[in-house]
Amino acid sequence: MASIRALVLNCTLKPSPVPSSSEQLGREVLAELAMQGVDGEMLRVVDHDVRFGVSTDEGDGDGWPAIRAKILAAQVLIIATPIWLGQPSSVCKMVLERLDAELSETDAEGRLLTYGKVAGVAVVGNEDGAHHTIGQVQQALNEVGFTCAGAGATYWVGEALHTLDYQDAGPKPDTTGRTTKTLALNSAHLARLLAEQPYPPPDAKGAGREPA
Repeated sequence: MASIRALVLNCTLKPSPVPSSSEQLGREVLAELAMQGVDGEMLRVVDHDVRFGVSTDEGDGDGWPAIRAKILAAQVLIIATPIWLGQPSSVCKMVLERLDAELSETDAEGRLLTYGKVAGVAVVGNEDGAHHTIGQVQQALNEVGFTCAGAGATYWVGEALHTLDYQDAGPKPDTTGRTTKTLALNSAHLARLLAEQPYPPPDAKGAGREPA
């Protein structure tokens, strides 16, 4: 069985050690991935000096290259983000912009380096917008080469216009627990399948042809 490693990028706006609901849900995803035999770690992006840009290295001490190395070493990437104004956080959007550079990075056979990697999304907020946020992040990740598993997202949102955060909520809803478990189960399964049978290179014989 292929060895699988996961990385959770916590896109909270809060620097460590400030408590983060995105971190809590991200760690719950990691715990469920561990149940599937997946090792993993979490990285809080705002703790690193990541520059704005769309290259793999913006220079002058940019913190992104070290994060990118961890992404490339993992087979599963989970983006954990809060909702602000119905949108992914600005940190999450910056991460997606930096991942745009992967469209120019390929292996010896012309495949994106992100091909064969699975991406999932974890969203928290005390306002509406979970499905919109998941849709934005999944589409962007898929566009830069990641594969999203079926039911590859989990979320929790509190009552609209209230201030209760996921980290402060009482007993967690079974629905969030189930979606977190499904996200981990399907992502680990898909990552192993792709590790054993990678995507073909773009010039593979028969690629893109209709069956006879």
